[in-house]
Amino acid sequence: MVSSQRLTGEQCSVGLKVALRIIDAWRATPGQACKILRISPSTFRRATQGRVCGHRLDLDQQQRISLVIGIHGFLRAAFSNQENVRGFPSFQNANPFFEGRTPLEIMAQGDLISLYETYRRIEQIQRGEVMAG
Repeated sequence: MVSSQRLTGEQCSVGLKVALRIIDAWRATPGQACKILRISPSTFRRATQGRVCGHRLDLDQQQRISLVIGIHGFLRAAFSNQENVRGFPSFQNANPFFEGRTPLEIMAQGDLISLYETYRRIEQIQRGEVMAG
């Protein structure tokens, strides 16, 4: 899942840009993207404009990028329909963990635990397990 190994500056930059493209496909706002990845609005702007960014990301931010990319991978494995891959994070979910909220709402709370717990629930979907609270 998440490694404690630090990435190089180039890996961070590429990972950040990939994670932001994924989050954008989920129809997240820029504010939600910043909270999910714990980045500043200026880092968000630099990344989305293709400029140099992310070379000084801390381990927490690197783990967040890894979780977003992992969630995307689980969704791609779970759904053959691209609209579901992109849309699932914005769909309301009746699972006890989500309590009628969307996965995107949970992730955008900004804390690493909410992002990780969302990752776990989506991993369960990909594995075909019943989602438990």
